[in-house]
Amino acid sequence: MRMFRLGWPAWARPADIGDLLRLSVPIAFTRMSQMLMGVTDAIVLGQFAPGELPYILNSWLPMGVSLGLGIGILLGVQVLTSELLGIGREGESGRIFRRGFVTSLVLGVLLMAVVYFSSGALFHWLFVDIAPKTSAVDQADPELVASSVAHVTRILSFGLVGFMISTVCSYYLEALRRPLLVTAVMYFGVFLNLGIDLALVGGFWGFEPMGAEGVAWATTGSRWALTLVMLVLVLILTPALTRSSQKGVPNEARKQLSVGTGTAISNIAEWGGFNLTYIIATWISLAANTVYGYAIQMMGLCFMFYLGIASATSVRVAEAYGRGNLAEIRDAGRLGVAATVLMGVILGVLVVLFNDTLAGLLVRDTAMMNGVQLAPAIAGLLAFAAVATLFDGLQATASFALRAQEVVWVPSMIHIGSFFLVMIPACYWIGIVQEGGATGMMLGVMLGVFTAGSLQTMLLEWKTARQPS
Repeated sequence: MRMFRLGWPAWARPADIGDLLRLSVPIAFTRMSQMLMGVTDAIVLGQFAPGELPYILNSWLPMGVSLGLGIGILLGVQVLTSELLGIGREGESGRIFRRGFVTSLVLGVLLMAVVYFSSGALFHWLFVDIAPKTSAVDQADPELVASSVAHVTRILSFGLVGFMISTVCSYYLEALRRPLLVTAVMYFGVFLNLGIDLALVGGFWGFEPMGAEGVAWATTGSRWALTLVMLVLVLILTPALTRSSQKGVPNEARKQLSVGTGTAISNIAEWGGFNLTYIIATWISLAANTVYGYAIQMMGLCFMFYLGIASATSVRVAEAYGRGNLAEIRDAGRLGVAATVLMGVILGVLVVLFNDTLAGLLVRDTAMMNGVQLAPAIAGLLAFAAVATLFDGLQATASFALRAQEVVWVPSMIHIGSFFLVMIPACYWIGIVQEGGATGMMLGVMLGVFTAGSLQTMLLEWKTARQPS
């Protein structure tokens, strides 16, 4: 037993593991709530109108890029607040929140305007102008597909301002180690979203079924409701409005923005890359888009567990960075990577064992599209998704830990290269040129996230290995 204790890694101390769990579990459940809204939308559509899922999936190209940009730009609120908490000056963090709130408001309005007014031209170009003439979009009336997706996108754009504000609030509360409040509010939003989905898509309680349009209104309405609740909690329970007794560090505002800018670029690369694959899948066939889309939705749900670990790792690394404790920085990063690998093994086994059950939950067993029975086809892709999501988790944890140490641009370049130079070309080549269909699309995704996860993890280890013991 003595030898075992002597050989136990410094980064795996029980106290540190407990601290990571206390932070990551609530954050994971909070982040999962965001994905659960999308999965809930997909499930309700799968039960009542599976043929309209492509409209929702393709609408997330401009929406996903916008959300990824906002989440990245606003991340500085969490990082700088965590640094203040690490040195016992969290009471002065109100200026960080207020700066982030103004940024979120301006950014939300600008992105809403851009998405609303550009969606028509964007989807006309994608589905009418450049779609392969042999694609299913051409057979399914490309003008109708383009206009339907644009209409849904415009409805979703109305929720962008609320999303940006709620992101600032959740970052701030989590950095102040109040993640359970965020979790409670977000799940209120999930259940509210489900209720509106059932009314507007399922036709419950006398409402007229609206299909994908109903899903869009449910997402927008529930987003604004939880934003208002979150904002009230921040104003009542935190020093958000408290004037700082001291000035911030030199160039604090620039630092707050720059820390998040690198993350924003990475998010645009990852989210934009993934959402571009929906377009490619639609070019293959509407059935391929649906099957592939449901598998990615499940992959995204798994990713929320990793995102909890990544966010908690970022907070712990940022606190250590604020204290200037290099050994703690190294140990916090390594513990985050180890936890990600362990979570990946657990989630991968569960997804493979219950792939048929999960597919049956996503769509009704009798659902057909273009002669393809959807549930078995989705189940077949989930094994690939289980492998891909592990490396997706590694790239998130490693890049978050790097940015918490103000290593910003190299992780961003890795994301751009992995998703735009590897994943998208691979999806197009294997899925369309090699006629691999939805399976080919997933193989392309696996190549992209493997590249990102491997390179980000190696960069983090290279960085942390240089820290003194």
